[in-house]
Amino acid sequence: MQLRVAQIVPDTEAEGPGKRFALWVQGCTLHCPGCCNPEMFAPDKGGTLVEVADLASRMSATPGIEGISVLGGEPFQQPEALAELCALVRASGLSVMIYTGYTLSELKEMSPSPRGGKGKPGIADLLANTDLLVDGRYDRTRPEAGRRRWIGSSNQVMHFLTPRYAPTDPRFTTPNTIELRFVNGQLTINGWPQAADAMRKP
Repeated sequence: MQLRVAQIVPDTEAEGPGKRFALWVQGCTLHCPGCCNPEMFAPDKGGTLVEVADLASRMSATPGIEGISVLGGEPFQQPEALAELCALVRASGLSVMIYTGYTLSELKEMSPSPRGGKGKPGIADLLANTDLLVDGRYDRTRPEAGRRRWIGSSNQVMHFLTPRYAPTDPRFTTPNTIELRFVNGQLTINGWPQAADAMRKP
């Protein structure tokens, strides 16, 4: 199975607890105003098709990381491939954190019912292989005031889906980490959506 990948940062502390392998997927139809990654909107333009098994092997072999973080783009618009990827990396002992513009209730409504019916295959499996979910559309008019780490806007919610993490973990309330990188000759900012948005304005 293949996944369309927009960007990879194999070692970051700006996208979740501990050192993480960050993966941005290509494609998103939500188009939140002020999104820091509008170049990742088009599902069929940009990005690279990657074999899930190969990517999982690379992630599992990355030294010193605690887990993976999946961003976008919109991860739940490629749920089947990501469910396979996340199952493989969790089996190797890594944790999984996913950022989505959908709310958890929307994702549950989009998932096929156990007795059949309409829905997008893979969503339930992807949720089942997620330890930590940050949900809700990014709202540039409601910036997170710094009380919660790794959150873009105050409407977004962090869901602890497994016992792997807990709200009492002190890492969730320490100041955000901001990372600057040059990728393909361009300056990128990880960990602060407002700064990335401001960079794009004339």
